[in-house]
Amino acid sequence: MLDITTTKQAIKNRFKGKKSKTDKVADYEVLIIGAGIAGIGMACRLQQQQHKGLFGHKAPQKQKQAKPTNKQKPPQRFAILEKRTDLGGTWDLFTYPGIRSDSDALTFGYNFRPWLDYRMLAAGDDIKRYIADTAREFGVTEHIHYQHEVQEISWSSEDQQWSATIKNHASGEMFVKTAKFIVGATGYYDYEQGYRPHFEGEENFHGQIVHPQHWNNLDYDDKKVVVIGSGATAMTLLPALVDKDSAQCARHVTMLQRTPTYVASVPGDDHAIDWLSGKFSPLSKEQAYTLLRARNVLRQQGLYKVATHAPKVMKAVLRSGVKKELKGSGVDSKHFVPDYNPWDQRVCAVPDGDLFKALQDKRATVVTDQISHFTETGVMLQSGQHLDADIIVTATGLKLQMLGGAAVYIDGQAVDIGTRMTYKAVMIEDIPNLAALFGYTNASWTLKIDLACQYVVRLLGYMHKNRYQVALPQAQTADMTACAQVDTVMGSLSSGYVRRGKNELPKQGDRYPWFVTNNYLSDRIMLKYRKIKDDWLRFSR
Repeated sequence: MLDITTTKQAIKNRFKGKKSKTDKVADYEVLIIGAGIAGIGMACRLQQQQHKGLFGHKAPQKQKQAKPTNKQKPPQRFAILEKRTDLGGTWDLFTYPGIRSDSDALTFGYNFRPWLDYRMLAAGDDIKRYIADTAREFGVTEHIHYQHEVQEISWSSEDQQWSATIKNHASGEMFVKTAKFIVGATGYYDYEQGYRPHFEGEENFHGQIVHPQHWNNLDYDDKKVVVIGSGATAMTLLPALVDKDSAQCARHVTMLQRTPTYVASVPGDDHAIDWLSGKFSPLSKEQAYTLLRARNVLRQQGLYKVATHAPKVMKAVLRSGVKKELKGSGVDSKHFVPDYNPWDQRVCAVPDGDLFKALQDKRATVVTDQISHFTETGVMLQSGQHLDADIIVTATGLKLQMLGGAAVYIDGQAVDIGTRMTYKAVMIEDIPNLAALFGYTNASWTLKIDLACQYVVRLLGYMHKNRYQVALPQAQTADMTACAQVDTVMGSLSSGYVRRGKNELPKQGDRYPWFVTNNYLSDRIMLKYRKIKDDWLRFSR
């Protein structure tokens, strides 16, 4: 069992004015774990700011710094360690038909590199290409080390640096690299396996059972497919599997859900950038992008406010939209009427109502029921209905995980991140020099990621300017006695995968700076403009 008191005391001892007993030079100033959209974004922000004095390029004039000897070379600026063989993260892992973003592309892209494609919801391969192009443009690609898995990170208060135990999956070699600061850009789920419940009798099924996380060029052409689930993945798969214009087309797809999900049809295309930057417009495409991105941010925030403050109104709007899409189809709209409020779980966006069109054309069916057991030829439901299937897709959710599964130690003591609070939804209570990047659950993931990256750059700049070596978020006595750990960092959602993985994620409190705002405008002020130094972030030289 983790001795939290001992761990915290070890950290506090570092702040009694003692200087490091060693002069060890770290291998890297910043070590980024993960080369997905967050890791590449973090690296690009570091590249943008390197000329402003980060990484020791320009030391303050107050004191002279000794030049490193030949035995002590200065640290490299940063490196990205990626377990997979390519960048992209989620967008490299998931390859199932129809994979796309579930929020608009203008806010999903980086604000420092405009997304100029016209599609409202970006396709997975386009997102990966965008990430790769961004990495090349900002000179980040050369800093990525593929097939490098960080298995453990260990902080030394004496050395004031992290040691990362790394496995090179290409060679099998294990080695250690040190860094002054670590950024966890691994997302929040296990890439190796999704959540996969066991179904009674599944060993009797004669067909294929596959999880979307491991699609592997599945042959579904002219097959009867049952998709178990009602989240964004299932909503995406259903119309894509019966798309007659694709290389493969299933004979029929049944989406089997235990409970309904809110669904909203959105336009498939958005040509507003072309319109605003047209022949007779004074605006460039980049300027049009900035305006439209702001429009979409405000729209997202406004809809979320309505959903949380007037849920009955949002329910009525969503239900009305579903009834309109299903008119004349014979499909009961009850399949899209949950018993929870909008945004207790994410609202699924479907471009041009593709889900409803598939239902209208009778190429697909939605069934709301419980599974009794699998049979040789499909799924038997508790109602007695049998669903015939050649393939069963278990779109049953994700398995949550922090830092790509890397173990965390501080001065030899194991740290359970699930017992610590998040600081500004960027750092973690009582863990020095570590940022764990989380995006929004109620808006585009990248919006919050980019704000967090900018905050990390500001923090590093502040530390360099003031010659600080350590930044440690610590709760005050009043916080510890009164600040309730009300939920996880993703606590705004009640989705099954979030509830199942609640012990894996940092907690949030009920007051600043320990709670998650889920508000871009508030976070923009907090992370971009508020002073770095406050009553909770302690610094040490």
